[in-house]
Amino acid sequence: MCRMSDHFSLRLKPGTTERLRRRAQRAGTAPRTLAQRYVEEGIRHDDHPLIHFVDERGGRRARLIGTGLDVWEVVATVRDNANDLSRSTEYLAISQALVEAAVSYYGNYRDEIDAEITLNTEEWRRGYEAFGAGQRALGA
Repeated sequence: MCRMSDHFSLRLKPGTTERLRRRAQRAGTAPRTLAQRYVEEGIRHDDHPLIHFVDERGGRRARLIGTGLDVWEVVATVRDNANDLSRSTEYLAISQALVEAAVSYYGNYRDEIDAEITLNTEEWRRGYEAFGAGQRALGA
């Protein structure tokens, strides 16, 4: 038997439920869904304190604190540098501790990060093909 989710009840401080409802309404989601996201992301952040989560055009992303870099970008850079953390650190101009934090997060959430890398690669390919079509249309 496969369970879709676990049930968990809790009491919140006065006013918290109303603040959650208002924030969920602004986000266009159900309060329960937003609370579930907060719990999941809070646990992930506790496990990986140099990672936080941001809303982007493509949805929520794991990002290195103090940088504009998503975890997937760091992992893709490490791969592009033959898994050499020192070269990746130099290329990205961030501390090796941040690169290591991204790699550590990747170790726990590999499927999620791999999916983001794949999506980015597909978007790049479509853009590159569109640019080529434009160049051909210009007779270049």
